[in-house]
Order: sequence, then structure tokens, then C-alpha cells
Amino acid sequence: MKIIAALLFFINLMAQEQYSFRAAYGIASQSDFGEIISANNENHVKDLSVFALDGGYLLSHNTFELPIDIYLKGGVAFFDESSVSKNDIYEGLLYIKAYWNFEFLDNRIRLGLGDGLSYTSEILYIEKEEALAKEDTTSNLLNYMDVSLDFDFGRLISYKPLHDTYVGWAIKHRSGVYGLFNDVKNGGSNYNTFYIEKSF
Repeated sequence: MKIIAALLFFINLMAQEQYSFRAAYGIASQSDFGEIISANNENHVKDLSVFALDGGYLLSHNTFELPIDIYLKGGVAFFDESSVSKNDIYEGLLYIKAYWNFEFLDNRIRLGLGDGLSYTSEILYIEKEEALAKEDTTSNLLNYMDVSLDFDFGRLISYKPLHDTYVGWAIKHRSGVYGLFNDVKNGGSNYNTFYIEKSF
């Protein structure tokens, strides 16, 4: 039975042929995840930024007959910490992301929520800083969350070749989920990012 389920899953992957690609740039926040969500954000005092590239594969369209698309995503990121360190820091990501699609004034707006794993080549400055302040541990491997809001730029300007080209904002969040990941109870990082994403 497991073999049949796995076979159907892979046939479903091959049949859809729908992908996404995202380029994002962002800056570090001193605010925690909840504060950012409630629009109470304060940028970090240091010049800390990130550039990230993500690719996705559509696993499910209109999931449960709801306007929800689910993607398997992977990505890489470069953290510019030249203001505090001589070493470059890189990140690898693997996560699942769901988009809730809203049709609004002849446009499409998407609310996205992703969850998975993040591995960094070194510990980020903001995570070291928080761990020191809260007497917590740090880890290269942490839980990754991605919360986003975007709109279809192509539909906005009524230019069909750019349909399914989304412009938006996302929180790039790493944390230990209160100790579930490598005993990191309070440490983590948040980056506010702006991005362009193309579905094709």
C-alpha cells in the first residue's frame, strides 16, 4: 500500500509541471516574530541584510477544494554581516509553503505560510546577540518559518506576459521553537524581506 501511495505521489509531481522562483532582499529586525506580525517592527541597529533565492514545485492546487496551493520549496541565502564580521554566512533551506489565494478587484492576493528547516554555515550575529542576552544556546540547524503577503503585479498593470508575477513582503524567521530544535529556547532571527516571485 505504501508503494502505491508513493507511486501516486510521484506521478502527481510529474504531471503538474508548475514551478515558482523567488528573489528576495531584506534587513534584520530587533523585534520578535509576534511584534512584526502586529506591525510593531524595529530594524536592527547594525547593518545586517540578506539576499535569498528560492525555487518551488507545486504539490497541490486548490487543496481540499479551497483556493490553497501547496509548494515544496528549497533555497539558498547570503547574509551580509560585513559590519560585524569578516566571514560570509550562507544558508540552505527546505520547507513546505501554502498560499491562500484571494481574488480582489481583478487581482490576486496571496497569504503564504511556510515551515521547514534552515541550516547556516555560521551562527548569525543577531542570534549570537540574543542567545548571549538570554543565556541561551545557538545552533546552525533551526526551524524555518516564512510568512508572506503579495499581489499579482501582471494583473495589476493588465500585462498578460507578467501574470503570475508576484510582488510582496515576507518575514524570514529562524528559531528553536522553544527548545524543540537543539535546545534553543529563546534564540532566533527575523528578517523583513521584499521580493518578486514568478510562477510558471
